[in-house]
Amino acid sequence: MLKDKTLTYISLFSCAGVGCYGFKKAGFECIATNELIERRLNVQKFNNKCKFDTGYICDDITTDETKSKIFTEIKRWENLENDRVDVLIATPPCQGMSVANHKKAENEIVRNSLVVESIHLIQRINPRFFIFENVAAFMKTGCTSPDGSVKAIGDVIYEELSDKYIIVSRILNFKNYGSNSSRTRTVVIGVSRELSEFISPIELYPTYVNERTLKQVIGNMPKLEWGEICSTDFYHAFRTYPEEMRCWIHDLKQGESAFDNKDEKKRPHKVVDGVVIPNQQKNGDKYTRQCWNKVAPCIHTRNDQLASQNTVHPEEDRVFSIRELMKIMTIPDDFRWIDKSLEELNALSDKSKKALLKKEEIKIRQSIGEAVPTEIFYQIALNIRDFMDQEHFTNTMINKTIDEYNLGNADKLKEFILNNPLNLGSASLARIAELTNSKRENNAAYYTNKYIINEIFKHLPDFEKDEINILEPSVGVGNFLPFIFKKYEEIKKVNIDVVDIDEKNMQILKLLLKKQRIPTNVHINFIVTDTLLYKFNKRYDLVIGNPPFSKLKAKEATKYLNNNINKDTTNTFEFFLEKALRISDYVVMITPKALLNTPEFTSTRELLSEKKIECIQDYGENGFKGVLVETICLFIDTLGQPEDTIVESITLKKSITQKQKYITDKSYPYWIIYRDDFFDGISKRLDFDKFTVFRDRQITNSNTVQQKGNDCIRVIKSRNISDDGKEIIDIPGYDTYIKKDKAEELSAYKYVGNKNVYLTPNMTYKPRVMRNTDNVVVNGSVAVLIPKDDIELTDEQMEYFSTDEYRHFYKIARNYQTRSLNVDATSVFFYGVLKECCNG
Repeated sequence: MLKDKTLTYISLFSCAGVGCYGFKKAGFECIATNELIERRLNVQKFNNKCKFDTGYICDDITTDETKSKIFTEIKRWENLENDRVDVLIATPPCQGMSVANHKKAENEIVRNSLVVESIHLIQRINPRFFIFENVAAFMKTGCTSPDGSVKAIGDVIYEELSDKYIIVSRILNFKNYGSNSSRTRTVVIGVSRELSEFISPIELYPTYVNERTLKQVIGNMPKLEWGEICSTDFYHAFRTYPEEMRCWIHDLKQGESAFDNKDEKKRPHKVVDGVVIPNQQKNGDKYTRQCWNKVAPCIHTRNDQLASQNTVHPEEDRVFSIRELMKIMTIPDDFRWIDKSLEELNALSDKSKKALLKKEEIKIRQSIGEAVPTEIFYQIALNIRDFMDQEHFTNTMINKTIDEYNLGNADKLKEFILNNPLNLGSASLARIAELTNSKRENNAAYYTNKYIINEIFKHLPDFEKDEINILEPSVGVGNFLPFIFKKYEEIKKVNIDVVDIDEKNMQILKLLLKKQRIPTNVHINFIVTDTLLYKFNKRYDLVIGNPPFSKLKAKEATKYLNNNINKDTTNTFEFFLEKALRISDYVVMITPKALLNTPEFTSTRELLSEKKIECIQDYGENGFKGVLVETICLFIDTLGQPEDTIVESITLKKSITQKQKYITDKSYPYWIIYRDDFFDGISKRLDFDKFTVFRDRQITNSNTVQQKGNDCIRVIKSRNISDDGKEIIDIPGYDTYIKKDKAEELSAYKYVGNKNVYLTPNMTYKPRVMRNTDNVVVNGSVAVLIPKDDIELTDEQMEYFSTDEYRHFYKIARNYQTRSLNVDATSVFFYGVLKECCNG
């Protein structure tokens, strides 16, 4: 961005610049544009795309020389006080990917690796945003990855760029996003993680609109006689073809193909030595007259030929004119294909016009066929510009603003949001609303950030209905709503009931929604109530949300337990989850990760195991900023039967598809969502469920001392147990002792001197086990393993607990948790004894 807030971009594989003209139209400055074919790059020059001539780079992107030219231009703009490239656009060649290309040779996989060149440049340039546009199959197509192996392009993009970017890939038919033709393409958008708290890639995609018919787009164009060039529009002209072919299409009605003609001489053919040889009808859309009342067809590169796909005008015996194609592809009328204005071109003699078109028409038509519709990139550019025009505050700045404007006062907060004097973005306004919520702690109202909702969006269910009903049972300030709008933009009517127990939240939500564009298909019903007690009068297609996580007192929880299957919990999220399962066909809900394994939720897991769990997203501790709780999101088809479950770790950047019954296997005390062949192999070697566990909760700093006395017992803490579990180690400043008379009053004392129990550090992924020793007592950082049977662990067995093999197994057994790592009544199950090493 420049000092005056003008945004900048770089365009790779830019062809004639039709798509990225949308960025110019939106006020962006082009730092550099790269295209291999000079005649196409010249079109960009005709349209004054770059401020400096050196920004037009006609070279092979794979060479160091070309890359050096791009970085020279970046440096030039840095000297003009451009702090960072805002957007990098890459539309690499799609040979080998398109369904129209039936022969995918090995060299095409190498060519597809031009995508990797783009990825490397994104890594080096570090733009705020990046965009890939390509064919529908783009993300699944093979390319040569940086390590030399052939991988799906989508995998390479995520592997190489997800450290620094939040990435979304969507397959869109551009006819519903502002273009005037049916063109199904993949659009990938990446947003720098530095911005991900404030904006999601999902929010940058173009807005859904109803498609326009061909009649609406070009129905008012002047009719053209054979070979005519419109006198008022040089580009309203078409390339003629042999006169004898005209009868092939002359009698066709809309939607009919020349191959449908009853007279074989009117069917496409060639004459060889006086013999009529019919053309083969490989594609049904060749020689086919288009329909006024349908959306314009996808425009291909050979749109000058009758024999190409979908090229015949609905009424006239010709292909579409250049101007008609431009309108279909939303290319602005002032776009220049030739270095002359339209007035200059119209003023030429007929002879000169025909000569010029003969020279230029194929270039123009091919460029149109390969282009991204201008309107698509224009909308994305506007969305980026609107975001960048706003202010986005860190928490420190937000807290300062709250103090300066006294926003703890509800009325002042409403006035502030309504007037938005600082031009804050929606995320910052929502964050202010969160931090000023006086009931935040009581209601456990920690709102979901855009990054997490962006990941949830990728797995939301599709509905093949004209009308759907959605419930957001704890809406807060509505962070989910823009994503719901975007996901279900194609459904005719979307009814959303939003509920919150806090009336102030609901008032703030309504103000925030006034700052957004609510699609016309969305109808929102606001309900202030306690969701858990409210009787909903409908069944929902989807319940989605992030309910409060808070443990209620037993007396308070009683009112929610009547309909609950799980009677062992007082945690509000579980009440929300069960209610959602009762009233909805599909549930998407964020929950604590503890749901996977703690005894408190055993009956909840049993309930869920009978449903179809389509996905489990694991956020670890990254779900809520400043909140030390691990979270997951469950995607549950309440009417389906268990099948496959996608397990996705956002922190580990790992996605695997598991059999649901495999990860919810009742042979284990809880769900093992990352279970694999390695885990199973180790499991076969171990006898499980051999110990009970004791953990002290009484020994604290207040009843211990650091100086050893004759009347003291040493307190063993986790770090005192050596890495291999073979000795107790001394740590100055860490070691503590407890007087024997105080220790005798504690529960842990009963294990002092008991050589039949074992010690293991708590809260660690470096388990190690040692035999209990004389004159020591453990605090809560060490668990006591108590054999259930009369067994004695051999030295080999105790050493095994410290091996890399067992530690890796243990991580899987604990679902890679980071917070709930206590050795408790369920997790102690996995302290298995090697079958060949057990004495007893």
